[in-house]
This record gives sequence, C-alpha cells and structure tokens, in this order.
Amino acid sequence: MKIQKNIKIFFGLIVFLTLSETRAQEKVLTLEEAKEMAVKNNNSIKKAVQNTQAAQAAEKAAHTINKPSLDAGLMGLYVSDPLSAILPEYSGNASLGLTQVIYAGGKINYAKKTASKAVEISEVQNQLATNEVLLKTETTFWKIVDLSEKVVLSKKYISLLETLLADLNNSFNAGLIYKNDVLRVQVQLNGAQLDLKKAQDGLSLAKMSLAQIMGTPNADFSAAGDFKEDFILPFEEEGKLKSQNRSETALLKNAVEISELESKMLEANRKPSVALSANGLYAAGKRINFSNGENDMAAFYGLVNVTIPVFDWGNRKLKVKEQDFKTEARKTDLKETQELIALEVQDAYLQLSQAKERVALTKESLSSADENLRLNNDRFDAGTVVGKDVLEAQVLWQQAYAETIDANAAYKISKAIYKKAINDLK
Repeated sequence: MKIQKNIKIFFGLIVFLTLSETRAQEKVLTLEEAKEMAVKNNNSIKKAVQNTQAAQAAEKAAHTINKPSLDAGLMGLYVSDPLSAILPEYSGNASLGLTQVIYAGGKINYAKKTASKAVEISEVQNQLATNEVLLKTETTFWKIVDLSEKVVLSKKYISLLETLLADLNNSFNAGLIYKNDVLRVQVQLNGAQLDLKKAQDGLSLAKMSLAQIMGTPNADFSAAGDFKEDFILPFEEEGKLKSQNRSETALLKNAVEISELESKMLEANRKPSVALSANGLYAAGKRINFSNGENDMAAFYGLVNVTIPVFDWGNRKLKVKEQDFKTEARKTDLKETQELIALEVQDAYLQLSQAKERVALTKESLSSADENLRLNNDRFDAGTVVGKDVLEAQVLWQQAYAETIDANAAYKISKAIYKKAINDLK
C-alpha cells in the first residue's frame, strides 16, 4: 500500500527537513549569529551601555572636585536718583576668582571611590542585561526550531492521513467498509490541518519575536539548528563554583561598598572643612575709585573659609547611624541573594536532568510507536486489521513524534537556563 511506502520514506528524514521547507530567499540563521546580532543591536543592551557611559562621565567629573576652579563674571550697573548721588550713574565690573578646597574631611576621596563603584555597578548591570538577552535569544531560537519541526511533522501527518483516507474511500466505494470508518479519518485530518495552521502561525510569531530581540525588522529567516546532542550532564559541583561569580552577587557587593562609602561621607560632614579663594576685580565708572576719585579701579583680595560643625542636635550623627543600618540591610540582602542563587542553580540542574530523562523516554516511545505503526500497516495490507487500527497507530505515532520534538527543545532551553544560572551563558 501507499501508506507503508510513505512511512518508510518519512522515517528516513531528520531534522534538516525544516530547511527543505524554507523558501530560497530566506536567510539561514545559526544560533551564534542570532546571539551576535542581539548583543550588537538589542535595545536593552544599548540602554545598559549608555548608562555605563553616563557613569564613566560622572566618574571623570568626580575626579575634578579637588582641582581648583576659576570663575569669571561681568556686571553692568545703572542707578537713578538718589543713588546717583553716591554711586556712578553708569558703571561696569569684571571679576575673576580662583577657589581651591584644602580639606573636606575626606569627602572628596570618598566621592571619587563612590563614582568608581558606580561605574563597576553599571558594567555589572550591562552584563546582566546581556545575559537576559542571550537567554531570550536562545530560548526563542529553539522555539523556532521546535515549531519548524512541528510544521514539517504536521505536513507529513496530513499526507499519511490523506493517503489512508483515499484507501478507505476506495474500500467504501467497493462496499467493503462502513461510512463511519471514512468519517473517522476525515475528522482526524481536519484536526491535523488545524494543528498545521497553529504551528505555522506560532512559527511566524516566534520569528518576529527573535527579530525584535536581534534588533532587526526582517523576520524572513529560518533557524539552522538541530537537536543532535550527547545529553551529558555537567559536573554539579563545577556549576556551583561558577555560580559564585554571578553578576547579581557582584552587583550587591558593590552596593554594600557604596553604602559604606556613603556612611564615611556622612561622617566627614561632622569634620571641619577648609577652602581658599583668591579674587581680583576691575570696575569702571565716573569717579568710581573712592580712594583717588579716578574713573576706574582694580583690586585683589584673598579669603580662607573654615567651617567647623559645632552643634546640630545630633542630626549628623543620626544620619550616619541611619546609613549604617542601611548598609547592614544591604549585607543581609547580599546573603539572601547568594542563598537564592544556590537554590536557583540546584533547581536548574534538576530541571536539566529531568529534561535529559524526558528525551530518553520520548525516544523510546517514538521507537515503539514506529514499530506499532509499521505492524499495523503490514496487517492492513494483509487485511487482518481495519482502517481504525491504522488510524489509532498513526495518532500514537504523531503524538510520540511531537512529544520527542518538544522534549528536545525543552532540553536545549533547560541547558541554556542552567548555563545562565552558573554564569556560563555566552
């Protein structure tokens, strides 16, 4: 019969059937290419990079705090009666001032260190954004491969059902079977065609999603991925060691250090500060020089400003205490995050292990479904079973094959999630 011939042909096909369904003009996209495009073009990563650049600019600004500052000013003045009796009616003033902070209780150095830590934090946040984008990219990529395989499977399943339907129609027309045998296959065929449409629509949406992640408007591509895998679990202890370098941990460690620096800056507010300034000025106006009556005047003066905190009802001291409590809270947050990361790694490892077992079980089920379908087709050709038996065997085979595709995709995604959990996703 044609059914058996079609089955044998289909069993010889592998995952690359997905590519044979792709239009010639579509780009064949590999996972590595997708990741490279996402890292280069994704908006989340761009935003993180821009935040890093902002933090770097702030760090450079912080390193200028202890340098002298030079300010210039110009002012024109007009006065009317009765002020014109004591001041020139018209006058102009120019000033130039140089200011240098001598001592600020260590606040300047703490500000520099805080700015440097802010850069480190922004770089870690950049890495966090990159990791999230890479995971989304890989998850969506394997979803595309999964749905592409589902489309191929649906088409082959429809082909099998159509062949069986044709054979049963011939038998019905010959008066060998009842109409309900034909209708049963027709119902299954209608359902298979609906499943094909769902798979095609899902595939289109998944491609659009990946295109958005990669920062490209073009979703006219196919995913060049397959489910060939050794399915070897990584060493659990090695993963635990790698997870200690997670970006989330580094982020919170920097947050603790910044909080400690903020405490020191608040403590510095309780210390004296010293600043030195030198100022020169020039003024022009009618008899503006009150020492000799001339129409211009130049002068210079220096200023030392010493500020000593004396009494503020304990406000500064309480602010330091408040910041110390905040620091301890951040340390507690760090400890909790480390514990949660350990649990996340363990859960991801167990999920990966379960996905590996699922792949093995679905592979066995598909092998059994293959054999069952082959036997039913042989018996159908020999006339010892009816179309209903073949249809049931085809349904079991289709379900087993679809489950195998899902299991392989789930393994790939679980592997990506585990790599992200141990800080090894690249």
